[in-house]
Amino acid sequence: MFRAIPRAVTILRQPTRAGVRDAAAKVAAILPPTPLYVVTIDGVAVAMKAESLQPIGAFKIRGAWHRLTAMDEEARARGVVAFSSGNHAQGVAWAAKRLGMAATIVMPSDAPRAKREATLALGAEVVDYDRMSESRELIAARLAEARGATLVPSFDDPWIIEGQGSVGIEAAEQMAAAGLPPCTRAVIPCGGGGLAAGVALALKDAAITVVEPEGWDDMRRSLEASWIEPVGPNPPPTACDALQTKEVSPLTFDVLSRRDATGKAVSEAEVRAAQRWAAERLRLVVEPGGAVALAALLAGKVMPEPGLLVILSGGNVDVDAYARAIA
Repeated sequence: MFRAIPRAVTILRQPTRAGVRDAAAKVAAILPPTPLYVVTIDGVAVAMKAESLQPIGAFKIRGAWHRLTAMDEEARARGVVAFSSGNHAQGVAWAAKRLGMAATIVMPSDAPRAKREATLALGAEVVDYDRMSESRELIAARLAEARGATLVPSFDDPWIIEGQGSVGIEAAEQMAAAGLPPCTRAVIPCGGGGLAAGVALALKDAAITVVEPEGWDDMRRSLEASWIEPVGPNPPPTACDALQTKEVSPLTFDVLSRRDATGKAVSEAEVRAAQRWAAERLRLVVEPGGAVALAALLAGKVMPEPGLLVILSGGNVDVDAYARAIA
């Protein structure tokens, strides 16, 4: 029952490439492009998009801005409710603060402290839940219904998907400006699939590869099975808190399956190696979930090719955990 309430918001429309282009124009009006690094891997120039350098430290600011600016004044006055381990939380809180709206975020009690504090600092209310025993969707839906607020899912929403896809429009322009070939393959971190689906809409001629942590690779298995496969019982612990989605949505799965997207899974050790590589080679702090696409490339699970785009999706780390990861 709890799944029907958030999906009721999205059933009226589907995400489109035109919507992605509209979102890209909105984002470009308020934010500078994030840097695109060009790195030679095995003799091939690879583009790496540093979404970790967004004002909130992650790409989620894109979808949140596109979603909240699509609301009318009456809806804005009633505020929004979202659920997130931290990056979507900060994106929604940032957009709500800029628009003068109230925001309530349902966050897991084990969310990284830095993400929780940043969300609170942006003026949002935080409601805790237990990740393994409670449903964040149900809690958020009940709060939204009780307050008359708009529910803003982290990926199961057409505006969110379109907003995240704006990174693909931006990266394509930067690759052309750098003299690189058009994007032939985009390698993208995946939790619920909002970013990957958005990029798939933005880059209609590129192959799409999603990357997830081992044991949480439900999108990979879903794409291989041609139907949605949830995460299995007792999934392993992972440092990739931003990618701990137990089941992807029909919206994101539909976009990616229509594009014949493929998936890869990476280990915790491969993620840590990618974090260290980003620190040493790019001078970038990248969080575990934001490093999985890079991890797949460095581990040889994705091969370098002309026109390859790798997205570094976030950089919000717990300082102590990050220090251990790159030690």
